[in-house]
Amino acid sequence: MVRQGREKLSGTVEVDEAYIGGVETCTGKQGRGSEEKSLVVVATECIGKKIGRVRFQIIPDASTENLFPFVESSIEHGSDVITDGWTGYNFLSKSENYNHEEKVISGSGKKANELLPHVHMVISLLKRWIYGTHQGKVSPKYLEYYLDEFAFRFNRKMSTYRGKLFYRLMQQAVTTAPLPNKNIKNTQLAYSV
Repeated sequence: MVRQGREKLSGTVEVDEAYIGGVETCTGKQGRGSEEKSLVVVATECIGKKIGRVRFQIIPDASTENLFPFVESSIEHGSDVITDGWTGYNFLSKSENYNHEEKVISGSGKKANELLPHVHMVISLLKRWIYGTHQGKVSPKYLEYYLDEFAFRFNRKMSTYRGKLFYRLMQQAVTTAPLPNKNIKNTQLAYSV
């Protein structure tokens, strides 16, 4: 469902990470350090109060080594990138390729979804979709495919030609090399938790 050579996000883009998957429980470690969930970095275009296109990637941890390649491959140079105060994004402030705005949550008196509303709305919708469609649990082994499907659907939500969705999906299917089911089942994604 991911078109090769697709355009990068541009303009104003919010970026944040979230833990996705696993079983929601009240016990055990939540958030950073959770063992049953996968860390996903999310980038969202901000078009005024509207949400534009989205990008997702599973990463092993929220370090600069993992966040930098995602930003480079997903966001057009010259874009305004808005993040929280996480140190993994410090490279953006030093970069000449992006205009970085840091909205530090700690001590601001505001919640993350108030400071980064677009990306947190997408994360919320993704989690709701997983809860509703997949009964709240997805295997880290297949999470990348679920994220691709969600992005495909989300990025076409405002399409004026709804009939083209099936056409575009079929177009992608014939231009993408096949991945046999046995390879999917036997391959554990390297960056899964």
